[in-house]
Amino acid sequence: MKNLLLITPPFTQLNTPYPATAYIKGFLNTKNISAYQMDLGIEVILELFSKKGLESLFQVSSFKFGEFGPNSQRIYALKDEYIKTIDSVIAFLQGKNPSLARQICAGNFLPEASRFDQLDDMEFAFGSMGMQDKAKHLATLYLEDLSDFIVECVDENFGFSRYAERLGRSANSFDELYNHLQNERTFIDEITIKILNNRIEEVQPKLVLISVPFPGNLYSAFRCAQFLKANFPNVKIAMGGGFPNTELRELKDQRVFEFFDFITLDDGELPVELLHNFICHSELVSESEFKRTFLLENNQVVYKNTTTRHDYKQSEVGTPDYSDLLLDKYISVIEIANPMHSLWSDGRWNKLTMAHGCYWGKCTFCDISLDYIKLYEPIAAKILVDRMEELIAQTGENGFHFVDEAAPPALMREVALEIIKRKLVVTWWTNIRFEKSFTADLCFLLKESGCIAVSGGLEVATDRLLELIKKGVTVEQVAKVTRNFTESGIMVHAYLMYGYPTQTIQETVDSLEMVRQLFELGVLQSGFWHQFAMTAHSPVGMFPEEFGVIPEQNKITFANNDINFKDKTGINHDKFSFGLKKSLFNFMHGICFDYDLQDWFDFKIPKTKIAPDFISNCLEKEQNFTTKPNAKVVWLGKNPQVETFTKSKKGNSWEMMKLTFHNKTHTFDIVLNKTEGEWLVSVLELLSIQAEHKITFSQLKANFESELADFELFWYGKPVQTLRKSGLLLL
Repeated sequence: MKNLLLITPPFTQLNTPYPATAYIKGFLNTKNISAYQMDLGIEVILELFSKKGLESLFQVSSFKFGEFGPNSQRIYALKDEYIKTIDSVIAFLQGKNPSLARQICAGNFLPEASRFDQLDDMEFAFGSMGMQDKAKHLATLYLEDLSDFIVECVDENFGFSRYAERLGRSANSFDELYNHLQNERTFIDEITIKILNNRIEEVQPKLVLISVPFPGNLYSAFRCAQFLKANFPNVKIAMGGGFPNTELRELKDQRVFEFFDFITLDDGELPVELLHNFICHSELVSESEFKRTFLLENNQVVYKNTTTRHDYKQSEVGTPDYSDLLLDKYISVIEIANPMHSLWSDGRWNKLTMAHGCYWGKCTFCDISLDYIKLYEPIAAKILVDRMEELIAQTGENGFHFVDEAAPPALMREVALEIIKRKLVVTWWTNIRFEKSFTADLCFLLKESGCIAVSGGLEVATDRLLELIKKGVTVEQVAKVTRNFTESGIMVHAYLMYGYPTQTIQETVDSLEMVRQLFELGVLQSGFWHQFAMTAHSPVGMFPEEFGVIPEQNKITFANNDINFKDKTGINHDKFSFGLKKSLFNFMHGICFDYDLQDWFDFKIPKTKIAPDFISNCLEKEQNFTTKPNAKVVWLGKNPQVETFTKSKKGNSWEMMKLTFHNKTHTFDIVLNKTEGEWLVSVLELLSIQAEHKITFSQLKANFESELADFELFWYGKPVQTLRKSGLLLL
């Protein structure tokens, strides 16, 4: 028995748990509050995609066989093959049956339907990724075929990472969702409710907390709550998470509270603690306290923020706790043959946050008025790396995804230094802004610490729109930063946007040309085009007249986030969607750079005004060699082997020193006069990452010039520049 049950309803990710319940459970541990958590989504997927699940699925769908399209008829005709192979395929995708890769890749093992039609040159696509990844991709297509069958024949709302998302999107009124909830339960609902019922009887909670991160979780959250109200009336139910935080801030419809007793907003730690006290220890609470909580009083929706207590600091919320979750049963899939793109769906990642909120907080399309963006609070590097070590011990996984809005470069540097100092072996990636702070040296350091990838917003790749968005970067800066990451061995994914207010057709075409050049030069590895969506809590949504858009005004009684609008330019940006996404798909596979941009569209577009060598010229511009005096100098390498020798010329002789360095990939020498060599050997000890105090560039210069002559001549000479490429960093 546990007082609290934390649930993520169907569906989020197949390969790793959505972290909200783990964050809350980690916090509850610090308060000695017992809680059990479950990812109901992965449990439903595992039940559905099993031998027993498919037998039921094909039996339920058999009554509609006459209505099937040709693809579904083929899948149904091959149902015995799917039933025979499904358990083996799922085990393979869970990492438990690696030898199956050979059989999958050999062909004639998996039944194939329409998703396999997109297979072109598998050897080309997977030459850099290997047999296991090729087999994962084929197994992913196999699951997507089954998903297509479910959507056509059993449940049109099914999706691997979302369920009935349409009902949760821009639902200004609760009517449609409420009416849908009066219908009979679907096949997916029945699986969901059966698993939930078993868990409730096992845990016997007093309070069920349902985390709803996205619109694609909303319907299932209400279905679960509906079942609990009907069958476990004494259990209280609360909703929190990303969806209510952004969409339910103006909630007025009393019918919502036929399903939920409480809905909390923003950071969940203190609201949940107060709800726990109110429900589980009411005898100890003299007066009920709530933090940012909606509830029903006298048949009216009221918002209560009655406590005087402040939210917990990030240093106080504890380490996320992934216990109870079925960590060894998540499914790694590869949708497209791109190593960067597969990070979102392949592999198990412990999720952490470097900083609460966004340190930039100015982008005009972003919800910068809400606390989850607005309130910026970084966590100390030592605490973060402590939490990483705790999670490795707890989960057995050393992969980390920092899910920040934008990880701060200075904090990333300190985290990387701490990881290297502790000699941890970790693999990590995060979301960033393409700041000029990401120098070649900082990228080198991040790679050494285990950083394998970053994702960041290029958005609209034209400088006028980047300024209008208040992105704080230029296309040239993005090109240089992505080059720094790529050359250090860190992959880069760019979020791209089209249809921003006042964006012209010419700017959309020019933006695509910029993206084409970035991919062709190899400084971007992955990307995704999003059509601009106007949200209620962004500057564009709050002050639409300043951005030349006319919003549709609807009465809000339920959700309010995405706002329909008309752009005064009158351009239909929807028509660009297919061409932008198809071109990007090909660029991500390293092909079709020579196509004319017109080839991607079935309507006339203007010629690009961007020079074909624009990005190349940006990257060739001379770098600024000035060094900040307060930059820290760090040596990541080992101590050298030292050899002295005498050099003679025209009757003169002088002592020289050869320093031999061994790094992970090669051995190299540098030769200096003996005095400079001795100084360098002694100072490398002080610059070691293990040294207690870091030396600045100005201190290093002063130290050199107290004993020797011209520091600049020494620093910019060939021997030191050779070291600079091998781990002598300015940070």
